[in-house]
Amino acid sequence: MLRVSDQPVLLTSRPRRLRRTAALRALVQETALRPERFVFPMFVRSGRGVREPIPSLPGHGRLSVDEAVREAESVVTLGIPSILLFGLPDTKDAVGTGAYDDHGVVQQAVRALRAALPDLVIITDVCLCEYTSHGHCGVVRDGAVDNDATLELLARTAASHAAAGADIVAPSAMMDGQVGALRRALDGAGMSQTAILSYSAKYASAFYGPFRDAAGSAPQFGDRRGYQMDTANAREAEHEIALDLAEGADAVMVKPALACLDVISRVRRAVAVPLAAYNVSGEYALVKAAAARGWVDERAAVLEILTAIARAGADIIVTYHAKEAASWLAQR
Repeated sequence: MLRVSDQPVLLTSRPRRLRRTAALRALVQETALRPERFVFPMFVRSGRGVREPIPSLPGHGRLSVDEAVREAESVVTLGIPSILLFGLPDTKDAVGTGAYDDHGVVQQAVRALRAALPDLVIITDVCLCEYTSHGHCGVVRDGAVDNDATLELLARTAASHAAAGADIVAPSAMMDGQVGALRRALDGAGMSQTAILSYSAKYASAFYGPFRDAAGSAPQFGDRRGYQMDTANAREAEHEIALDLAEGADAVMVKPALACLDVISRVRRAVAVPLAAYNVSGEYALVKAAAARGWVDERAAVLEILTAIARAGADIIVTYHAKEAASWLAQR
């Protein structure tokens, strides 16, 4: 018969001592998850009183400007200071005219949000994919995206957003030189105080599907691998980020987040500027689908994922889970 010795086990360290109670665990917790870290993505469209559900993004919808203001008010009430706006135009064309229209839906939303919520941090996505008839992120010539021709349109978009009242513009098109083009346009228009959060390391990921469904922005031909990063590359992320910082980026982003925790950690060690990570639509939808089937505890899974993103080194977390996570954190 196996007998347990009466003699005490001599251990020089017992890490479990500091895990014994919730209070002890909180005392020594290394990563603190706070709503102030979160950015809540929102999709805005034309109309009034519109809340059009997005089936692939449960809990999210395409909102008219008035409803976007109401949604932002609820976001602020939860202690989340920032939103990220994406625009859904009524019509699209080959050069994404709606993106840089001073009366476009994002510009209208920014003005309304700024008037209603002066302290809200308004970030706007700067890209053409939601506005082009072909779904690519720039001007297409001879079947390929023309990098340099796209820069001017991205710069016009950013300047238009800033003039409407955006605090931060976030170029996501992955065009070479886009940060420099935006910085020159903003400074030249007397908007040097507008910050740039660059999607510096944006991978050609399989996890963007629900977003493309929400925005109607799937490419009509080919794919985006010619300008978005190869998911196999990590050193390249550091190179992209160094280029954007040299061009004037105030903060940088890695996207997607959960699939790129190693990249987030690598970038965190390399740079001192604020680092954002985008917990993208597909990552969100996977958790929602599993939770709906009872396969995971949604609250526990979401908070674990967001903690992992923060632990990897992200200062800012863009996430569709933001409202729910903030509510859960308030209940702890």
